[in-house]
Amino acid sequence: MTGRFITFEGIEGAGKTTQIHRLADSLRGREKSVCVVREPGGTPAGERLREVLLKDTVLAGLVLPETEFFLFCACRSELVRSVIRPALESGKVVLCDRFTDSTLAYQGYGRGLDLDRLQESIDFSTGGLVPDATIYLDIPIETSRGRGRGDEFDDAFFRRVEMGFHELAEAEPKRIRVVNGRGDKEEVAAKVLEELEPAVFERA
Repeated sequence: MTGRFITFEGIEGAGKTTQIHRLADSLRGREKSVCVVREPGGTPAGERLREVLLKDTVLAGLVLPETEFFLFCACRSELVRSVIRPALESGKVVLCDRFTDSTLAYQGYGRGLDLDRLQESIDFSTGGLVPDATIYLDIPIETSRGRGRGDEFDDAFFRRVEMGFHELAEAEPKRIRVVNGRGDKEEVAAKVLEELEPAVFERA
């Protein structure tokens, strides 16, 4: 594949969507072809499943964690095969709002599912696709709450998810670049560009 695959991760309110669109504008300004997608969603089937996954019954834990996990895998399988891989094969830069790290953080660390078992199913659902780089926008839970986000999660769950993201970043420092998400939008955007140049950004 000739394109580049960049994912954005973080807890609720971290600013992923804002920074993805800022990066997309920067890339287009350099005459790069960009594809922006989100998880869950991005395909007709994925958007229907997104409606199910974001319902209060799922967020409140009234659906089994295993069921939640496989719904995410179903969305991801559709997205990877229908959108992401074709875009990468055509040379585009694909920017994705959440990917497999979110599954490990939320369903693994947060819901308590076995990480090794999750990884096996993740690898199958993605066909082994791994991002070229991941930007983890790091904000504390208090900042997320202050931005009016994450109210659907209790503090204990949220802290397990936060710990999960940090452990994943520590395990793969070359792929997962940690960016402080507490600054203003321009400051954070500048840090994102700094982390992606030149290894990923200039090669895209």
